[in-house]
Amino acid sequence: MKKICSFSAILYSIWMMYSCQGTKAQDQIDTVENQTNFVKWVNPFIGTGGHGHTFPGATVPNGMVQLSPDTRLNGWDACSGYHISDESILGFSHTHLSGTGIGDYGDILFMPFSNSIEVVPNDDQNYSSNYAAKKRLGSEVSSPGYYHVTLDEDDIDVELTASTRAGFHRYRYDQKNAGMIIDLNHTLQNHKQVMNKIEVVSKNEIRGVKKTQGWARQHSVYFHAVFSAPFEYEELANGDIAKLTFEKNIKEVLVKVGISHVDMEGAKKNLDQEIIDWSFDKTKNKAIAEWEKYLSVIEIEGGNQDQRTIFYTALYHTGISPNIFNDVDGRYIGMDREIHQSSQPVYTVYSIWDTYRALHPLNTIIRPKVNQEMIQSLIMKYKEGGILPKWELAANYTGTMTGYHAVSLIADAYTKGQRDFDIETAYEAMVHASQYDSVNVAFVDRNIQNKLMPKAKKYNNKKGYIPSDLENESVSKALEFAYNDWCIAQMAKGLNKHSDYKYFMARSKRYAQYFDPETGFMRGKLSNGEWREPFDPKYSNHRNDDYVEGNAWQWSWFVPHDVKGLVSLHGGSDQFVEKLDQLFSESSELHGDHVSSDISGLIGQYAHGNEPSHHIVYMYNYLNEPNKTQELTYKILSTLYSNDPDGLAGNEDCGQMSAWYVMSAMGIYQIAPGNPYYTFGSPIFDQVTIHLENGNQFVIKSNNNTAENIYLSSYQYNGEKLETPFITHEQIEAGGTLTFEKTNRKAEEGGI
Repeated sequence: MKKICSFSAILYSIWMMYSCQGTKAQDQIDTVENQTNFVKWVNPFIGTGGHGHTFPGATVPNGMVQLSPDTRLNGWDACSGYHISDESILGFSHTHLSGTGIGDYGDILFMPFSNSIEVVPNDDQNYSSNYAAKKRLGSEVSSPGYYHVTLDEDDIDVELTASTRAGFHRYRYDQKNAGMIIDLNHTLQNHKQVMNKIEVVSKNEIRGVKKTQGWARQHSVYFHAVFSAPFEYEELANGDIAKLTFEKNIKEVLVKVGISHVDMEGAKKNLDQEIIDWSFDKTKNKAIAEWEKYLSVIEIEGGNQDQRTIFYTALYHTGISPNIFNDVDGRYIGMDREIHQSSQPVYTVYSIWDTYRALHPLNTIIRPKVNQEMIQSLIMKYKEGGILPKWELAANYTGTMTGYHAVSLIADAYTKGQRDFDIETAYEAMVHASQYDSVNVAFVDRNIQNKLMPKAKKYNNKKGYIPSDLENESVSKALEFAYNDWCIAQMAKGLNKHSDYKYFMARSKRYAQYFDPETGFMRGKLSNGEWREPFDPKYSNHRNDDYVEGNAWQWSWFVPHDVKGLVSLHGGSDQFVEKLDQLFSESSELHGDHVSSDISGLIGQYAHGNEPSHHIVYMYNYLNEPNKTQELTYKILSTLYSNDPDGLAGNEDCGQMSAWYVMSAMGIYQIAPGNPYYTFGSPIFDQVTIHLENGNQFVIKSNNNTAENIYLSSYQYNGEKLETPFITHEQIEAGGTLTFEKTNRKAEEGGI
């Protein structure tokens, strides 16, 4: 399991000093706490240490803008541009990814200065590291929609807030000279600079565009900035950087910055419509109010201070992405790189390999309207680009990760009766995603096309399995394809497409041929039908073996759609439980020279720090062993999440790591999206009230809830005893009360 090492303890101490000492900014946060019930519990610094890869800056729910400090440019822990351990800030940019394992964005950097600065490139041809400024100890504070820091040497107070498509900066200078850098050359991960352009519009307006090639192969961000004071302009770095100076003795400069992915006019429209006046506090309070509304959908009672903070911070992280992508006038860039118009919100940043597991199922409960809008966007991307995305970023197919899990989002919403999208086109796109099509995908290079259409699909269709000597990560891909095909089958069944239903259900059983009964693991199968040798279930060679970011111990349980079938392969319940017990008791030792860094948060060989493990603890509920699910969920909730910067067991991954916590802390989890049932764990709060969009309330009440009482002796729905630890989505939407009786004694029976 995760342990807080001495380095993490140091980081925690640093964070406590930065966020708890008395400052003017802290007084403002205290005022916010006095005015809100939910925002006050959020700690945006959770995940900014370790390998969480979150950012602490200002954004609103699903906002296009994430205005946040950048502290480093390169390396795995620079994916969000920020790490709590860094002493200095490079500047404040307007776009960031939350918790990803690959870096991009960090666009349109602003950096204030008072003293003379050096604007010269370093060895990586970046400038920002040479004018970086140290954070003043005790000055860095953050709350949803707001961020503050004091830059020490120049004695500049920095405050940031945001609307959906615009950032608002407030800089207070204590020295005589006031200046600012706008750096378009600044980019995370040294991505290729395609075009940087800055134009002076008037004595207090400036605009421009930044185009890069990185993880997103064609990425454009336009901006329009308006200053509260006139400036003198100096062009530096061949036009990539603007150096602005203001009149002497000016004490405060406000900057409003609209961004767009379409054009400069769109950036100006976004700014003009969303931030009308010069009241920074008004914009900040509106951002806080938006988060308060988002967080207030779930009310909790009980729990200690850390548990409440972890819960609402997790819920906060579930609201950051996907991000709004279209401008206020509805225009957006499509997957075909053309400008389109939509009267509906259009979204980007779909980390679906992660988020289909818990984030989107959570959305079906707390905000089904938004979740259906996100599905509408996926269908639009299919129409524009020719295939459903796997990891879409700024209207780019990245081809990152495996499977075709967009079908999970669609099938899950459909089976829950949430169908406000083009059903027939959605089904067409789902079926297409399962096929090998190397022709009809638009505007991607061959490398991306091969990722979107891996030969694994071709082998799966023609051979009926994926040979491990012909395709990398064959076992994981095959298991994911089987689940994805089951999702398509559920949709086909609902649409009365009987032959399709039989076809895809048959494909969903293909997982069985990868199971080796002698070892009890899912294994790579060669093109001659033999097992790949040698075999070591603890072996990992990151992204270059039979498993995706994991090993055989973690992947051999990925049959969420057919647990009974998987149990049968093991020879029955007793054998399956014995093997499952071994997963959590086995040594956490990993083998190989290039073990995946994603294998983290270990309990035995269970790896909570990466998503493929997230459903496994709930499998005991199928096997008359619910007490083991309750023990393990409580253990994970209490040891692998904490209220400190290194408070996550792995990458946050756009809300998935946090969504697991939110669902599990409430006591429910969906093992197989597409099957509208939730199963029970060990809830940690006395009561949870979910205010549903349909006006109903769903209450989860835990009687006798103490730290010792981690087991459930019984469960009732609206006073009626439930014989098994499962509840339907329909029951949740109908409202009412799910009551758990908690005890310190293991249940003698349960499950199905």
